[in-house]
Amino acid sequence: MSASVLITGVNGFCGRHLAAHLSAAGYGVAGLDRDRGLPLGPDFYQADVTDAKALQAILEAARPDIVFHLAALLNPRLPYDALHQVNVLGTLSLLDAVRTVCPRATVMVTSTSAVYGRVRAEELPIAELQPFRPSTPYAVTKIAQEMLAYQQFATHGLRVVRARTFNLVGPGESPAFASSAFARQIAEIELGRRDPVLAVGNLESVRDFTDVRDAVRAYRLLAEVGEPGSVFNVCSGRGTPIAQVLDTLLSLSRVRGVAVKVDPTRLQPADVPIQIGDPARLTADTGWSAAIDLEQSLADLLEDWRNRVREEKP
Repeated sequence: MSASVLITGVNGFCGRHLAAHLSAAGYGVAGLDRDRGLPLGPDFYQADVTDAKALQAILEAARPDIVFHLAALLNPRLPYDALHQVNVLGTLSLLDAVRTVCPRATVMVTSTSAVYGRVRAEELPIAELQPFRPSTPYAVTKIAQEMLAYQQFATHGLRVVRARTFNLVGPGESPAFASSAFARQIAEIELGRRDPVLAVGNLESVRDFTDVRDAVRAYRLLAEVGEPGSVFNVCSGRGTPIAQVLDTLLSLSRVRGVAVKVDPTRLQPADVPIQIGDPARLTADTGWSAAIDLEQSLADLLEDWRNRVREEKP
């Protein structure tokens, strides 16, 4: 009989890819989200991670062997109390429910490279022992989430594994993120729904991009063989300037002569200049390595946006 999993935030960017990956790998997949979207049928539970009673009832029904905790608020511009309510207290509610209902389940908690904040050149690539220097309230809440997860492992023996994920890219990505915002605008320009002017933010930042399909494979491996209590970077180990991402997408475009204009509203007040992660621990413990190169990820993202824009009403 196949192992069963529960994915929180199953309708999100990563959640949809993870559900498809785990189903293909033979897992029985259930998911919860506050919004209905993915057609999981009777294995979908509509609930908020801050609802402790609902979480306990869902776990009693699903009885998962593994819980992938992806649900979170990601917008760094949200007020701290809103971020804390979901990212910290929601995680605590989930871990308490797991400890009550299925204490032998493995819980894979997804954190973020934002916890590292600004790093000095000599500290690159960033390893898991790098000190925290959060530059946004969002990053602060993810640090608190991580510490709660570790405390539940240390105090109660809960089988918690943490993943610090760097920048993800791929089909289905929200336009709230730079690469996807570029791809959406290019698709709209190609269809004549936007003037050939592309609005951008800071193009000088350097980021470590991993295809979402590679990332969810890492999540599965960490849940299967990752040491409880440990934390792992999920990243490619390569830095790419945002300007290069834009240039690649423009080279894949079906139109030429697109102008680029900085939009001040797209600039982040606490932007981190550079982040490049070190995936050595992940590779050593699981055998994982990135399989999809960035150009392919961007090509797939652009094609996805072409399809999405065609389906939108003009």
